Amino acid sequence: MVTTVGTENTFEKLVQNLLILEHDAIAAYDSTIDKLEDQASKTRIAEFKADHESHVSELTRLAGAIGTTAPQEGDAKQYLTTGKVALASLIGDKTVLKAMSTNEIETKMAYDQASKNETATPDARAFFQKAFADESRHKEWMDAAAAS
Repeated sequence: MVTTVGTENTFEKLVQNLLILEHDAIAAYDSTIDKLEDQASKTRIAEFKADHESHVSELTRLAGAIGTTAPQEGDAKQYLTTGKVALASLIGDKTVLKAMSTNEIETKMAYDQASKNETATPDARAFFQKAFADESRHKEWMDAAAAS
């Protein structure tokens, strides 16, 4: 799936859309933790969810600093991200992790684009680069765990 998140024309809209994306991701992580059977995988996914919660905190701080509304929940896309996990759980943990890995593609792309977005402040772009690295780490682990 190709995302336009990260390409916004205003910093305010960029921050708001990243927050919505993060809330969608957290919902998918909650669903994944609920659906996984392997406790070690649940623990690792919970660690990744904490990264997303940290991203929400920083994005909320950025929203406050620029005087824009910080969305407190995801959007309809949440049904897609959690739905993939629910369907995958019918097959097993590896399929759940593959489904989550596909969700990470969009989040990685959004942060990569945001890190290059000229409307963002230099500090925000540095945060977006860190978030991109977090998402890359999540996806790499999910891909490896699903393949093992």
